[in-house]
Amino acid sequence: MTLADRVRAAVGAVSDPELRRPIAELDMLRDISVDGDHATVGIALTIVGCPAADRIESDVRRAAASVTGIADVTVDVGVMTPAERKALTEKLRDGRPARQMPFGPDSLTRVILVSSGKGGVGKSTITANLAVALAEQGLAVGLVDADVHGFSIPGLLGIPAGTQPTRIDDLMLPPVAHGVKTISIGMFLRDGEAVVAWRGPMLHRTVQQFLTDVFFGDLDVLLIDMPPGTGDIAISIGQILPHAEVLVVTTPQSAASDVAIRSGLVARQTGQHVIGVVENMAAFTLPDGTTVDLFGSGGGSEVAAALSEGDEEVPLLASVPLSPALRAGGDAGIPIVLSDPEDAAARTVRALAERLSQRGRSLSGRSLPVAVTRRSAPES
Repeated sequence: MTLADRVRAAVGAVSDPELRRPIAELDMLRDISVDGDHATVGIALTIVGCPAADRIESDVRRAAASVTGIADVTVDVGVMTPAERKALTEKLRDGRPARQMPFGPDSLTRVILVSSGKGGVGKSTITANLAVALAEQGLAVGLVDADVHGFSIPGLLGIPAGTQPTRIDDLMLPPVAHGVKTISIGMFLRDGEAVVAWRGPMLHRTVQQFLTDVFFGDLDVLLIDMPPGTGDIAISIGQILPHAEVLVVTTPQSAASDVAIRSGLVARQTGQHVIGVVENMAAFTLPDGTTVDLFGSGGGSEVAAALSEGDEEVPLLASVPLSPALRAGGDAGIPIVLSDPEDAAARTVRALAERLSQRGRSLSGRSLPVAVTRRSAPES
């Protein structure tokens, strides 16, 4: 290989932070030339004002400079033509038509709804930390904040106010935080603005657009942070994703566990499968070894027992202890599984993520693309 070829190979391996694919595969590379120890690298961004432009340029410069024999690098940044963008979007869709929901019954993406009967049980905090913990295990993870009226996922993941999805023609690319592709209604509102007077049809359309118009790419797991209770959005998602799995979050307190049972029962009525219960704000241990049950005990086990029926056992998957660090991580936008991985709550969430990741989606009842080749009988 020539020096220019080695530079092209190194630069081509740079990954687009939004599309999560090498820029060579995305046809973003242009002319590359080498004069002595100076390399000039041409790249084409997908759109004008691409939010990842600075990072891509920096990564390209670093990759080119890493090639032995290169001491100086110039990066020429351009923008794709409309025809090039169209070709890119068609490649990304891989033959799938636009505005088609990719998480249907035949999808290999595991869809998990995180629900609760009431607000204030830390459902969104658990969802955000679980998403990051799954991503830390190397899974491709997406997160939909379906709590339209009480959205909090952007803040919990540290996504700056005003951050919006990137649009490439009719593709909407979700922001990526801590390795998790995330979408929320909060990304479309001004800072401090609230969603008011939205009723069933508008809520249904919003959730449906999150699932059809947002391009997540190939995901291993899609988590959906549900609003508390059993209202319009729960019913809509039950209609759109009747095959989804449900994780019920409660606290040890009876007032929370009683209504958490209802959310699990409603999900089951739509055909969804309740895979387990997470008890949040459970007992924690003081430095002197004293155990404090601030919110009582037993609520998680009660929900799991109430939702178990016949041969279908619903386990208590995790009991996350009350943790000041968990709260502080949420306020700072750095999930505790990253900010304080040795905290008892962080260890419990990571164990939950590992337990969930070991249980893949069942292929039972789904049609898979299998090609059958007929061979003629050998001649005698």
